[in-house]
Amino acid sequence: MTKSADVLAGTGLDRSTRKSHWPARLDVLQSASGLLLSLFMWGHMAFVSTILISKDAMWWVTKMFEGQFVFGKSYPAIVSGFVVVVAILFVLHGALAMRKLPANFHEYRNFTSHRRTLRHEDTTLWWLQAVTGFVLLFFASAHLYQMLMHPGDIGPYESADRVWTGRWWPLYLVLLFAVEIHGGVGLYRLAIKWGWFEGDDPARTRALLKRAAFGVILFFLTLGLLTLAAEMKVGYEHRQRAGERYVPAQFQPLAPAGEQR
Repeated sequence: MTKSADVLAGTGLDRSTRKSHWPARLDVLQSASGLLLSLFMWGHMAFVSTILISKDAMWWVTKMFEGQFVFGKSYPAIVSGFVVVVAILFVLHGALAMRKLPANFHEYRNFTSHRRTLRHEDTTLWWLQAVTGFVLLFFASAHLYQMLMHPGDIGPYESADRVWTGRWWPLYLVLLFAVEIHGGVGLYRLAIKWGWFEGDDPARTRALLKRAAFGVILFFLTLGLLTLAAEMKVGYEHRQRAGERYVPAQFQPLAPAGEQR
């Protein structure tokens, strides 16, 4: 009778004493980095959308992150520090996620056949997340590099000039859809994967979570489109003075008495 060690000889499995825990650890790390990035993007959208309130509101938020109200002077390098942390998380999350993508045409063909045969919504959502993740690899990298190299060019006029005069709005439009779909679907899949909010009826919970995910995606897409439209409008109106920095009225120097009206 053939021994199991003889059957496994040559594969290296006969020398294996226990299963590796590293795949599970990497899954936890991937989930944690994805969660942090999604929460960051929600916060980022909330701060950027202050342009919808007023130019002054966006200016105050910008200067808050630059430390002006703590140090009495703006330090854009603080923003660069935030960008570095986000970039590290972004690269880490992307590298971990790539482990699960089809590695060659044969694997891609098998997955496509599997998806078309099952017609399962969650499998389609996984593929949608993979596609948007691929888009983010290029578009988000460009945005992060811009913010890292020019951290002081953030503000009502500065951002609007970049969007309109600098013609970054097509990139931001694609980036908006990619990041909101990727993040919303990702959070839904995290909740399903780790059993969050599972309750007594997993099927009902899955349906509710899916509706919530689509609702969140729609909300942030709407907010993002309104914000991008507002920045394009400000940039268009400011195009003749592109490069001028915004300063709230209360911080502008007073005009000489003879010039006051």
